[in-house]
Amino acid sequence: MSAIVTLKKGEGRTIKAGGAWIYDNEIDTIMGSFENGDIIIVKDFDGYPMGKGFINTNSKITVRMLTRHVDTEINEDFFRMRLQAAWDYRKKTVDTSSCRIVFGEADFLPGIVIDKFEDVLVVESLALGIDRVKNLLINILKNVLKSDGIIIKGVYERSDAKVRINEGMQPFKGFIGDEFDTNVEIVENGVHYIVDVKDGQKTGFFLDQKYNRLAIQRLCKDAKVLDCFTHTGSFALNAGIVGAASVLGVDASALAVRQAQENAKLNHLEDSVTFICKDVFDLLPELEEQGEKFDVVILDPPAFTKSRNSIKNAVKGYREINLRAMKLVKDGGFLATCSCSHFMDYELFTKTIGQAASNSHKRLRQVEFRTQAPDHPILWAADESYYLKFYIFQVTSDK
Repeated sequence: MSAIVTLKKGEGRTIKAGGAWIYDNEIDTIMGSFENGDIIIVKDFDGYPMGKGFINTNSKITVRMLTRHVDTEINEDFFRMRLQAAWDYRKKTVDTSSCRIVFGEADFLPGIVIDKFEDVLVVESLALGIDRVKNLLINILKNVLKSDGIIIKGVYERSDAKVRINEGMQPFKGFIGDEFDTNVEIVENGVHYIVDVKDGQKTGFFLDQKYNRLAIQRLCKDAKVLDCFTHTGSFALNAGIVGAASVLGVDASALAVRQAQENAKLNHLEDSVTFICKDVFDLLPELEEQGEKFDVVILDPPAFTKSRNSIKNAVKGYREINLRAMKLVKDGGFLATCSCSHFMDYELFTKTIGQAASNSHKRLRQVEFRTQAPDHPILWAADESYYLKFYIFQVTSDK
């Protein structure tokens, strides 16, 4: 028999609304024996059954829900059903040559991310319970893909995030199975990239911006473009591939800039797309002082805040770069700007951009608002699954 977690009266609002997490302070009692990582039954304060999930008392997120049905067996067939559903969804919604196949809680497999880069899988496991079945999930997924004629040549694990420590696990990275060349060539929106799944950021490449990168293409033909926080050059190369007159990509990481330069060569764009290694916060005022103007400016910064405690400083950072960027856009030109921080929510991000526009005496006409690509689905009631906010504006001067 599984151990039983009983909630306090009035708690469990998140999972009742459709979310996946139960925090330690929501739990009244835990009855029965268990080991952390085991599957347990969850009941409301009055004994009403609420489903099954992984338990880990090391973590503030003590239970991660797997199913709402207490009579469901959590076995190989269950995981096959979850993974097949995840893959079927991607086939209908995105280009699957390279995509995120599993997005944790939003695919009802809490604590694990699996990205596919052509014929390579990259796995990020962040929760103890799912970590214990990770190899089973990988084997099942390989068979799911094989049934569609996709043969996976290798799997690399990028479970090197520090949050694993909160689960009582150590960060880890390495091959699962046979070794292979960890520089993988992919094609997205007609642009070729070398993805470094071993040492690149996160799982090697930010797939969540796929269609946002595509959205800027139509603005960039014959344009002078500035791409800030370019990382390995993805927005810059999307501008270059459609015939931008010139593109300058900027990043503070020398490694990222080298990779971006290699990607430019791969696409035969090294004459029109150039990269420099510099801090964006230092560069933008310098460009303004030099009188530079651009047809399109792109801001794709890293998350300035990863907790509620640092939101104030994050707001200052977002306001500063957006204000500086607006001043560098030619009258009638375009600004693409985004935030990938879950804690910088839609309302706050929108308000901050408005403040930047007011302070820089610019008027904004919204072209479109977008979020993450559909292979990173937003599960309503699981707020953590909604993190990317992406605007395109036309920037005009007060007249």
